[in-house]
Amino acid sequence: MALPINIEDLLNKHKVESNRIEFKKGWNPTKIYHSICAFANDFDNIGGGYILVGVEEKDGIAVRPVTGIPLDQLDKIQREMVNFNNMMDPFYSPRISVEEVDDTHILVIWVPSGINRPYAVPTDVKSKHKQYAYYIRYGTTSIEAKGERLDELREMANRVPFDDRGNPDIQATDISTTLLRDYLVTVNSRLANENLTGNLLDILEQMNLLEGPTEKRMIKNVAAMMFCDQPTKFFPVSQVEIVTFPEGRERNPNNLVEAPIIKGSVPYMIREALNYLRTNVIKEQIIKPKDDERSIRFFNYPYQALEEAVVNALYHRNYQLREPVEITIEPERITILSHAGPDRSISLKAIKEAKILRSRRYRNRRLGEFLKELDLTEGRATGIPTIQEELRKNGSGKAVIETDDDRTYFLMDIPCHPYWHQNVEKESLNDMVENNILSSRQKQIIQLIQNTPHVTQIEMARKLNVSRQTIYRDITYLASIEIIVREGSNKKGYWIIADLQ
Repeated sequence: MALPINIEDLLNKHKVESNRIEFKKGWNPTKIYHSICAFANDFDNIGGGYILVGVEEKDGIAVRPVTGIPLDQLDKIQREMVNFNNMMDPFYSPRISVEEVDDTHILVIWVPSGINRPYAVPTDVKSKHKQYAYYIRYGTTSIEAKGERLDELREMANRVPFDDRGNPDIQATDISTTLLRDYLVTVNSRLANENLTGNLLDILEQMNLLEGPTEKRMIKNVAAMMFCDQPTKFFPVSQVEIVTFPEGRERNPNNLVEAPIIKGSVPYMIREALNYLRTNVIKEQIIKPKDDERSIRFFNYPYQALEEAVVNALYHRNYQLREPVEITIEPERITILSHAGPDRSISLKAIKEAKILRSRRYRNRRLGEFLKELDLTEGRATGIPTIQEELRKNGSGKAVIETDDDRTYFLMDIPCHPYWHQNVEKESLNDMVENNILSSRQKQIIQLIQNTPHVTQIEMARKLNVSRQTIYRDITYLASIEIIVREGSNKKGYWIIADLQ
């Protein structure tokens, strides 16, 4: 069986988290089956994992060239695994692939999360008197589940994410071999060399995209999400709708521009939505301060933040709901709305802080795996921190997250860069903050200059707990809209407040 991912990506731990990869120098069936059991139980919903036998590790890194396994031993190991698979309760059969690496051969054991979890395995698979235990992953190791962890593992028994369920309505003819081949080529899988048209079901089987008994195999929902030209046939209203209010939704709701609705596979919708934003919305501005040869460059919206927000909306949306992903563009913000809301395991405090949202229960676990292999998402719980960091580096305000008590929606407001509104009439400071012409931090800087004559940028940065570069950008902006003016030279001068009447 060929892997759905390139072997070098596994050896180098690219595109797959390190806690989903385990290296084994030799064949130790008891330890290996503890890990197979742990990956199959998938306690943290990470999507199972890979065990590479014949690869020595040092400090978590694969030692190259790899140790390898003789071919006659590989045949023996695969025969033994048939018996060991039958020892698992309930039965579980991982997928195995012999890979040629560094002029030798290794055995890759791919362990997708099981649909019949929890699984137990003998504590010693070679012992005559077998005692069974449940195993889970703890970081990069496999441990026996006991106490509360065991209770929670048992409670997860029937909680199979929607994307990983078989769908009797999806037929092989609904799967686009073009989209499938494009994906396999992109991730550099050997399956790309197969005859997809003639062996489609076999390829889907090898990619763990089928489930059910032999006589009634069903294609999983995630296959249609990824490789179907018209997934709305199975997931109605799976689309992206983009609308622009040039004057703002509240100021003039009748003045709007609707973009063509985006439909198609999930990767297609992500790419098309981002192409629209990159072409029609994202713009760069350059400010050249007086008496300073340095220029300040910034965007109204940093592309990386929008990319992460769009991917998150389509990754985490509930494909059972007939609701689109809505992107609303206004002068002061871009709002991205998806349904349903964040999992209840995420606290309201974490949502309000909008720093990092951690959840053990991922709505579309397999979809996330595919998107990560396409480099469209970074991994677990990294989306919100990435968005906030990209906004911070651009000099923008923080994104804000909103949901309701019933967690029926997830709304993210991404603010426009505060420097973007430069040609404005003189207003009061409070009005400028209210109208997003000034940020609250810039108002604080103005008050510092008013209350502390000759205050330096270093002192401002310390008092406001921000970097000096952030203060420099704010000062430059305030000077460009003539709220503050410089008295004296660059080295010995100071800032004063201009006339705000």
